[in-house]
Amino acid sequence: MELTRRYIHINDDDRSLSLREDRAPLPGADEVLIEVHAAGLNRADLLQRKGLYPPPQDASPIMGLEVSGTVVACGEAVSGWSVGDPICALTHGGGYASHAIAPQSQCLPVPEAYTLSEAAGLPEALLTVWHNLFQRARMQSGERVLVHGGASGIGTLAVAICKAMGCEVYSTAGTDGKCRRVEALGATRTFNYRSESFVEALDELGLKGSIDVILDMVGGDYVQHNIDVAAPEGRIVNIAYMRGFSTEVNFLPVLLKRLTLTGSTLRAQNTAQKAQMVLEIREQLFEHLETGAVKPVIDREYPLADAAEAQAYMERGEHLGKILLRP
Repeated sequence: MELTRRYIHINDDDRSLSLREDRAPLPGADEVLIEVHAAGLNRADLLQRKGLYPPPQDASPIMGLEVSGTVVACGEAVSGWSVGDPICALTHGGGYASHAIAPQSQCLPVPEAYTLSEAAGLPEALLTVWHNLFQRARMQSGERVLVHGGASGIGTLAVAICKAMGCEVYSTAGTDGKCRRVEALGATRTFNYRSESFVEALDELGLKGSIDVILDMVGGDYVQHNIDVAAPEGRIVNIAYMRGFSTEVNFLPVLLKRLTLTGSTLRAQNTAQKAQMVLEIREQLFEHLETGAVKPVIDREYPLADAAEAQAYMERGEHLGKILLRP
């Protein structure tokens, strides 16, 4: 059955966005074709649009790294999924569309407690948090965790996951209102980075030098601040550097406290690595998704044709949680 796909195209001349149509792609042997109910926005999309984060050669040039929807076709090697199944998935690009392809190994069932829209805000943040906090930082129940950017899509989900997994969570956000919302998700305290220093605030609480795991998307001068508040044997993971890739750092505390500094991007990892993340999530975390203890926070939904407006809203930093597109 031939299907028509509507999708968002990046115009080469001025990087503006336009809505176009073509034939929907056919799934490969181990892929599913999804009729998209909603697609999640990510900062990687904004960078791709600006030409600063080109997709891998084997990826779709269409933006969009996560979707929810209904399976409309399965490749010949697909097992466990059938036409008509509700699904959410990490895509290899192509999410800003009415139909998207995803490898079966990067697909998840829609959790019982979720709406189909909520499921669209799950895959990218979920795999990012799992890989960085659990696979890279080896986070354990009972540890103290600091999540920077706690009001972002990744941050809100990270706070909820840390709380559900038995950790003591602290965070940073840009307004008092956002701080209170993040605390409602499970953070013990959230610090307004525009009006207070999280280093000084942790010091006043007697917690400076006692943070076991730090998830940071800020970078810049936060690199030194993270080192200063980390506990002995602490692990600091960077997933972005919004304040810049360069800064002056005193590395002596890294030696004295035996710290681990690491980082990653999700898109650069291969299908097998992402499949392992999905497998571990289904085994160790999915029960918390099913009950609704861990859920993405949805800020706004925009029609697919308004993708440029949705991205502008994200760039202003006014949102809390995820922004979705609805084809």
